[in-house]
Amino acid sequence: MARMTVRIDGMACVQCVRAVNTALTAVPGITAAEVRVGGATIAHDGRATLEQVADAVAVAGYEVSSAVEERRVLPLLGDG
Repeated sequence: MARMTVRIDGMACVQCVRAVNTALTAVPGITAAEVRVGGATIAHDGRATLEQVADAVAVAGYEVSSAVEERRVLPLLGDG
């Protein structure tokens, strides 16, 4: 699993949060999204890209202003 944290400009209300959350559910690979006023933390299976997330947020009427992506790397068997 991977995680992405994005800052979203223009959000100011609960309806904004709902709109962004609904838009993010359409992005393939997103397994969970915690959306709050001003940003979101998104868990995904590695298929979701920042571009897809930014496009979904734009469909909701907002803009991603910054993002940090964390990818978990599992150790290979036999390393060590």
